[in-house]
Amino acid sequence: MPTIVREADTLPEQQARPVPGTGTPLEAVTLGTSSLGRDPGGERLARALVSGRFRQLDTSNAYAGGHSETLIGRVLGEAGGVTVFSKADRDLETGVFDGDRVLRSFEETITRLGVETLPVYHLHDPFTITVREAMAPGGAVLALVSLREQKLVGAIGIAAAGGTLVEDYLRTDAFDAVLTHNRYTLVDRSAEDILRLATERGMTVFNAAPFGGGILSGSPRHAGTYGYREISPEFGRHVGLVRELCERWQIALPAAALHFSLREPRVHSTVVGITSVERLEGLDALVDAQIPDGFWDELAALGAPPPSPVD
Repeated sequence: MPTIVREADTLPEQQARPVPGTGTPLEAVTLGTSSLGRDPGGERLARALVSGRFRQLDTSNAYAGGHSETLIGRVLGEAGGVTVFSKADRDLETGVFDGDRVLRSFEETITRLGVETLPVYHLHDPFTITVREAMAPGGAVLALVSLREQKLVGAIGIAAAGGTLVEDYLRTDAFDAVLTHNRYTLVDRSAEDILRLATERGMTVFNAAPFGGGILSGSPRHAGTYGYREISPEFGRHVGLVRELCERWQIALPAAALHFSLREPRVHSTVVGITSVERLEGLDALVDAQIPDGFWDELAALGAPPPSPVD
C-alpha cells in the first residue's frame, strides 16, 4: 500500500485572505456537510466537525432537507471559532428561485444555525431560472446583493455544477466568491475558465470535491464513476496512469488528489466532503502528506486529462 509521509501540523501555503466581512483568516480546508443529517449518528458527526482541527464548514439550506444546518446549529455554541458558510436554495417543491425565495432561504438558514449573519452566502444550483431572470428586478441576485448591503452577509457567491453556467454568472461581476466542484482535480481541468474569470475579478475561490466523487479517494464503489457519472474508457485509462504514478512515488492517491487543490494558488479553500467521523479523522494525514516536486513534474508530463463525464 502507498504510504503517507507526515510533516509538521501545518497546511500548505496558499494565497492568504480573510473570510469576507471578517478579520478571520480563510483556511485552506473547509469541511463539506452535504451528507450530514442523512444517516443516523448525525449529531456525533456534527460535534466532531465543530471540535476538530479544521474550523470552517460549508453547508446549504437544502442539504438533507435542512437537517445539515439544524445539526450544525445544535452544536455550534459548544465550540468557539467555527466559521459556517451556507447557500440559498430554490423551493424544492415548486422550483421557484426568485428574490423572495432567497430571503426566505436566508431566514430559514440563520434560524437553524442560530446566527444573525453569514460570512459567505452562495446562490446554489440555480437550474430552474435563467441568468437573466436571476439578475432581473425581484430576482435572486438582487436579493443577495441586498443582504450584502445590509451587512447580513459578508460576501455573495455562486455555487453550481455546470461550468458554462457558472462562467455566465461570473461575467455579471455581481459576485465576490465562487464554489466549483468536481471540475478541478488531479484528473480534470474543466474549471480552468472558472478559475481564470474568478482570478481576474479578485474573487474568493472554493474548490470542492477534490476526490471527484470518490474515484480519487480509493473507493472501490466509485471506481467506475467520476462526479457520480460513468467514466469513458479513455478517462479510466488516464486515472489508471495517475494511480500508477502515485504508486511509483509511494504517495496515497487521495493525498495527491487533495494536494493538487491545496497547492493551486488560485484556490483559496478546498472543500472536502465529510461523510463520517472516521473520514474526518483520516483527513489529518492527507493534509500533512508531503508530495515531492518531482511528482508534480511527472503528473504534468502525462499531458492534459481527457474530457471528464461532468464536462
